[in-house]
Amino acid sequence: MSSVARPLPTAVSGGEPPRELDAFRENRTYLGADHRRNERRTWIVTGICLVTLVGLLAGGALFRSMALTASGLHMAAHVAALLTAAGAYWLARRMAGDARFAFGAGKVGYLAGFANAVVLAITAVIIAVESVHRLIAPEAVDYGSAIPLAGAGLVVTLLCVWLLRPAHKAEGHHDHDGDLNLSAAHLHLSADAIISVLSIGGLVAGQAFGWSFADPLMGLVGAALVAQFAYTLIRRAGAALLDVNPSPVLTEEIRTRLQASGARVLDLHLWRLGPGHHAAVAVLAADPPQPAETYRARLEGLPGLSHLTIEVRRDGTHACC
Repeated sequence: MSSVARPLPTAVSGGEPPRELDAFRENRTYLGADHRRNERRTWIVTGICLVTLVGLLAGGALFRSMALTASGLHMAAHVAALLTAAGAYWLARRMAGDARFAFGAGKVGYLAGFANAVVLAITAVIIAVESVHRLIAPEAVDYGSAIPLAGAGLVVTLLCVWLLRPAHKAEGHHDHDGDLNLSAAHLHLSADAIISVLSIGGLVAGQAFGWSFADPLMGLVGAALVAQFAYTLIRRAGAALLDVNPSPVLTEEIRTRLQASGARVLDLHLWRLGPGHHAAVAVLAADPPQPAETYRARLEGLPGLSHLTIEVRRDGTHACC
């Protein structure tokens, strides 16, 4: 049998010394194509959200508005989430060349995304509890002062959502996950924008019709939406961390190319290494078997396939797992 992992140091036959190692060393960085751009923008948005947080919490306490308090609490979660995301970008970049990471530090962002999803879920619970409390024991709200401040918070949030938009949608990728660290931060802010809209609606309804329940009711609706966002993010980040197959389409494309000349794929695994990077391990059986490099060449150019290991066996044997 023969096997190959791409790329590895190559030795020259005939007893000659191996070629220069650095020329064949595998690049195991596996960071997203827009890593530095996303890191820079995340730090900028963190600063903006920190200033907005102070304003919202001060306004909520001064005007006794659940809407502003809820927005402030959610913004506090954003600041924590954005600090986590920015720190993950920094750490992944600093640890990119660390040999202790078998497949690079590209998954640091997924770990940060999972942590942020948990924070988002906790935020939903806090908003829901406070909203129920305000429904049971309503408090007077200074609508005239709260509405403009809520509107200003929405404008700031929309600016941050725009700043954290993905740089581009990669063409040819078989999964649409992209940079999950950026997606988590963007989702936090998108949820906040929705809550801000609901909060303004509740404040306007309370001012126009005297519906004191509208403000905390919108807080409950917002909490439900945030919980849904958190659930979605937990599933996506958890799938990446647990090496769930990220793309059945890419898996089948690999299988089809490898079996094009009559070889049988006995075992095939695909998992995610980082934004836009995947690894695959394939065990083939053929009679007669070709060199592993021949099969590897058939997968050249597949978008997102950054690390490949192929084992070739004579047909008639069975995969070990």
